[in-house]
Amino acid sequence: MTSLLWLTAEEAAKNRGKVLSLYRQLLRSINSPKLQLSYASRLAKKAEVKTIFLFGSEEVSKHNVADLIRTGEYALSQLKQGKIPNNTTQY
Repeated sequence: MTSLLWLTAEEAAKNRGKVLSLYRQLLRSINSPKLQLSYASRLAKKAEVKTIFLFGSEEVSKHNVADLIRTGEYALSQLKQGKIPNNTTQY
């Protein structure tokens, strides 16, 4: 059965591989020598990623899950360029 708003178990299972891969890539990217971060800063950023994924794992809305995946992919692209993703919006 498909739902318009809420994730079904089948859809959640389909996203599982992508989310785990994204999680691992983000944690690895934080260790990149391109980023000028101290050891404590790296640990703090990793804890931040873990917290985001922990709270994101409870999300059941299709649209929110898709937004979280897009945000993670954007953050990964920024990290690969040696930039730290900014979580504030400039107006």
